[in-house]
Amino acid sequence: MIKLSPSTPAMNTTHFGWYCIDNLPTQQGLFHYLYTNAQAAKEVDWLLSNSFYDIEPSAFKLTPNLPPIGPLLGTNLSGEIIGNFWSEDSSCVEWFDKQAPCSVIYIAFGSITVFNQHQFHELAIGIELIGQPFLWVVRPDLTDGSAATYPDGFQERIAIRGKIVSWAPQQKVLAYPYISLFITHCGWNSTMEGLSMGVPFLCWPYFADQFLNQSYISDIWKVGLQLNVGDDGIISSVKSIRSLRI
Repeated sequence: MIKLSPSTPAMNTTHFGWYCIDNLPTQQGLFHYLYTNAQAAKEVDWLLSNSFYDIEPSAFKLTPNLPPIGPLLGTNLSGEIIGNFWSEDSSCVEWFDKQAPCSVIYIAFGSITVFNQHQFHELAIGIELIGQPFLWVVRPDLTDGSAATYPDGFQERIAIRGKIVSWAPQQKVLAYPYISLFITHCGWNSTMEGLSMGVPFLCWPYFADQFLNQSYISDIWKVGLQLNVGDDGIISSVKSIRSLRI
């Protein structure tokens, strides 16, 4: 564990971006890429940060040439949301009109998170057992090796209170008064959007800086909780349920 200053969260070095990859040549390539970017950054007068001073003042004291100009939300001049990796499924917008205020759990893990099938099943079971309405973003490549398969009968059992889409208009979703909780991978864009919309988090970081973002969410800002991984590397459905009920 290391800290950049006494007032910043501790970081686990095993969560560094290049270390998260099992393949050594890929580790080396990513490290070189990040190192090259860091060297190039020394040649510019200013770097701009999608953040704001009040949420991480200690970090900006360490980097005086990195002014925060955020939160930058993904809209164009007409107010339309832009910049998505996948085609949005807007059917969830109509589905929301049938829900009660502050009742829906929104579950989304960004564009690169990958689960094994066991973990995917545990998450599905936990979502089902909690008994609340939910909107779950399941990308076509969310599970490793093949398309996700759900527990037997899962989709039929949750059909009345659950909605599953391949990609959602997240910024719009988080702005709806129906959302009660955001289960997230803690990517920075998702973190900024959740904070901006005032939605509490349940943190499930997957890669690199997401673990540090989770530390800010749960330990510094205290606007969310962390899900704990078991000794087998799996977040079980039981742990998911307990966290959701809290």
